[in-house]
Amino acid sequence: MTRKLTKPVAKKPMVSTAPPALIADLRELIAEARQSVAATVNAGLTLLYWRIGKRIVNEVLGQERAAYGQQIVVSLARQLVDEHGPSFGEKNLRRMMQFAVVFPKEEIVVSLIRQLSWTHFTALLPIKNPLQRDFYAELCRAEGWSVSRLRQKIDSMLFERTAVSRKPEELARKELDALRNDDQWMPDMVFRDPYILDFLKLSDSYSERDLEAAILHDIEAFLLEMGTGFSFVTRQKRMVIDGEDHTLDLLFYHRRLRRLVAVELKLGKFKAAYKGQMELYLRWLEENEQESTEESPLGLILCAEGGQESIALLRLDQAGIRVGQYLTELPPKKVLERKLHESIALSRALLESRSKRKARKNSMTS
Repeated sequence: MTRKLTKPVAKKPMVSTAPPALIADLRELIAEARQSVAATVNAGLTLLYWRIGKRIVNEVLGQERAAYGQQIVVSLARQLVDEHGPSFGEKNLRRMMQFAVVFPKEEIVVSLIRQLSWTHFTALLPIKNPLQRDFYAELCRAEGWSVSRLRQKIDSMLFERTAVSRKPEELARKELDALRNDDQWMPDMVFRDPYILDFLKLSDSYSERDLEAAILHDIEAFLLEMGTGFSFVTRQKRMVIDGEDHTLDLLFYHRRLRRLVAVELKLGKFKAAYKGQMELYLRWLEENEQESTEESPLGLILCAEGGQESIALLRLDQAGIRVGQYLTELPPKKVLERKLHESIALSRALLESRSKRKARKNSMTS
């Protein structure tokens, strides 16, 4: 009997699997590198566009004939498109020129291109008011807005809704410079008036408790309207003062200001008595909740209707208190624009009147 010879079965080589932690780390390194390269390329292109615009503007302004400017842009566009593609067409060259005119200082552009893309800048270029444009550019840089977020902020008239727009330009410029140079935030850049709360979908008749409940139900949207940097702490904050219970509607924290922010909700028009109530809450928070690394708490009184003259007379800003009107329905943009411009004009008139009275007092005592 013959025994069949069987071939030995070859052993399959063992395949070791890479540790999941190693794979995750490598993926993160690759993603970070790609993001860094993309950011560097984007910054380089944006600076290139500014320098092209600056060079053309200098050439055009150096000539007396206006027709020369038109001809040189058309000629340059034709040659550059042939050599480098459609990104350098006539329309884009004119946008680059506008870019260099609107942002005349290269150091400002360099400070912004780390966070702002060319598309960000194209969204800023149509803004005519230089202070308004710089406000959006700096907040966009500081808060890392996407292009769509930037456009949404512009459409919602954020600048007009902040106290910065109501200040003399010199003072507003100082606050923007502090943000640009030292990342120093001022409360007037954080708070706004009015707040648009149309997302709450409230009925025609609602109570303060209904308003609070609606805010808590959609706290994410409320925080977005409040602005970047706010975090929710608690509702109905209990305070025992002189043996009596007091409750603050909402308590937030703003990490850039490094302050607690107390929020009171009111249905009607602002009343002077609200100041004393808020001051009491702020001093209690200062004594019992404020950390050693934090600044003094701030108060925000949200009312269905404001009262600018009362607010100015009470000097609420000096007490660390802000008043903001809230709108549960978004009015047509033209209506909102008109109301905001009227409010800005009134605020500036009140500030000018206060400044003149102060100057008269100083002249009488000197």
